[in-house]
Formats: sequence, C-alpha cells, structure tokens
Amino acid sequence: MYMKLYKNIKMEIKKKKGKKLAVYLIFRILILITLVRQLMLGNIPNAILCISSLILFLIPSFLDYKFKIVFPDALEIIIYLFIFSSYILGEINEFYINIKNFDSILHTINGFIMAGMGFSLANIFNNSKRIKVPLKPIYVVLCGFCFSMTTGVIWEIFEYSVDKIFSSDMQKDTVITEITSVKFNTEGENKSVTIPIESLVVNGEDYMEKYGGYIDIGLNDTMEDLIVNFIGAIVFSILGYSYLKGKASGASNFIVTLREE
Repeated sequence: MYMKLYKNIKMEIKKKKGKKLAVYLIFRILILITLVRQLMLGNIPNAILCISSLILFLIPSFLDYKFKIVFPDALEIIIYLFIFSSYILGEINEFYINIKNFDSILHTINGFIMAGMGFSLANIFNNSKRIKVPLKPIYVVLCGFCFSMTTGVIWEIFEYSVDKIFSSDMQKDTVITEITSVKFNTEGENKSVTIPIESLVVNGEDYMEKYGGYIDIGLNDTMEDLIVNFIGAIVFSILGYSYLKGKASGASNFIVTLREE
C-alpha cells in the first residue's frame, strides 16, 4: 500500500511544471541544505522541523492521489512558500523574533488559505449531483470563513498547550507599560482602572530598566494572530463571493477542485 502511495505521489511530483516545479525544487533543496546543517550542529529539534517541512510539501500531491483534489498552481506555490517561511525562516532562522510583523503576515496568509480550503470543500459538495437544494453563495462563503477561523483558534489552543506542557514560548510575549483592570477599583465597582507601570522589580532585578515594562504572557500575540487570521479570511470571503457571482474569475487560482476523470 505504502509503496503504491509513494509511486503515485512521485508521479504527481513529476507532473509539476513551470514556476510550480521551480519553486518546489528550490525550496526542497534549501530545506535539505538546512537539514544537513542542523544535523552537523547537533540540533535535533530543528532537524525534525526540516523533515516535517519535507513531508508537508507532499500534501498537495497526496490529496490529489487520495481524494482527486487538484490545487491551482498559484495556491500550491503559496502553500510551499507558507511552509518554508513558517518552519525554515520563522523557527530555524528566527525570523519570528528578528523580523517585525513576520508572524502576523504568516497568520494573515494562513487565514486566506484556510478560508479558500473551506470555501472549496463547501463549493465541491454544493456542486455535487447529490445535492438537490444547493446553498446560496453567502452560505458557501460562510463555510469557508468559519473553517478558517476554527483552524486559527485550534492553532492558538495548540500553541497554548505546548507552552504549558513543555514550558516553551510559542505565544510570544509583549512588553506593556500599563495595566487596565476592575481589580484596581478600590470602590469595588465594575469599572476598570488603568495604572501605568512606573517601576517593576522581579527577584531583585529592575524590569523597567531591562525590558521597559511588564510581560503580558502571550495574550496580545494570541489576539493579534486571530485578528489577522480574521482579516485574511474576510479578504478571501469577498473574493470567493465575487467568484460565485461570476465577477472574479481570477479567484479560481486559489480554489481547489476535483480532478475530472
């Protein structure tokens, strides 16, 4: 079974042409170079990330083989770029820390891609001959939007869980200079009070001097990720709705379809 799957995926890879093939090969070569380097450095976690990236690159070919789902060239290239940027650039080369808004850009793209996937699946079922009462365009778009937001929330739960279990920092912290809370209301009323952070000493160390404020333990990062995911999902939803109305044929570059036999 696995040999047959391997042979079919290998055949699908050979079908790649033009820009898609070039992007695919370039990224795989860069990942292999990174893998060798990480092994030489003895960094096993990063080596595992490289191997995971190579496996994820097979997803479009696997879905084509298993479920006859065809990815447009533009969408497939974006997926390769997203995987490479997230794992190789973001994690291994620390772009998440060194490049401002890099994480937000990727989450926006993820929101767009996932909305496209959810929209595509709903559209495929909606166009099935078994469906006697097709959904209206707005409901197909809503399926894509909800799919995108759900995957975004699940990812944030995953980040939170990993941080709690393994004491990691996937939910990057943000330095804040003031705190707003009803806890500070001395009258006991349900009215928030804002207190500026002017001094902060932790274990005898001046955090105001060292970090410039208090650390919010990842809340701002999580909410920013969900907000930009929302923006990406909204952008595709508008594009998808226009596509269903016959006004945005270019959207087909981001919509997966079933392969015709």
